[in-house]
Amino acid sequence: MKSLINKIVEYLKKIGKKRFIVMVFGNVFLGMGIGIFKYAGMGNDPYSGMVMSFSDLTGLTYANLLILTNLVVFLLEFCFGREFIGAGTIVNAFLLGYFATFFYNVLIWIHAQPESLIVKILIVLAGTLVSGFGVSLYQTPNVGTSPYDSLSLIMDKKLPRIPYFWCRIFTDALCALTCFLTGGLVGLGTLVSALGLGPVIDFSTVHFTRKLFQGDENIL
Repeated sequence: MKSLINKIVEYLKKIGKKRFIVMVFGNVFLGMGIGIFKYAGMGNDPYSGMVMSFSDLTGLTYANLLILTNLVVFLLEFCFGREFIGAGTIVNAFLLGYFATFFYNVLIWIHAQPESLIVKILIVLAGTLVSGFGVSLYQTPNVGTSPYDSLSLIMDKKLPRIPYFWCRIFTDALCALTCFLTGGLVGLGTLVSALGLGPVIDFSTVHFTRKLFQGDENIL
């Protein structure tokens, strides 16, 4: 036990406080984005939407079911992509659902879900911006990838002839299909997150996040 604690302390010293803190804030913003998407009521990103549909079917809370689902997917990450495991993996797998639930409850407390289509669309766009910014903060420090995000990275490594883009499309499409088949909501928010998150992540990384780590060769 003492040896494990020492290894954890050494690892945290190695990655540094700044990279760890930025990663945590990235997960907070990502959770906020997921909460915003849910508040809009027009569909979430494919993976979150799938877990939400499972939540509705089982009666378990989204946060708790996300942990269970991540534990299952983590087994694949552990077996085939251990290089993608780090502090970010743990924070994302165990805390993201609670961040998302917290911000959704705050929004509902402030105001009931909107009925206007225009307002919903604006909220979806806001969710895309916040989520994309959060992903940029969470991934750029390069301190671990979430179990789900690792799947497309593992596929890209195992199937080098297939571009990463198509690996990600496959995992997202599979989650969206599962969400639909289990009665979950697949809508405009799902489409916008699938098409819009990439550009927002790239813009945030180039113009903000990487500037936080100028001179650090360990970032993505």
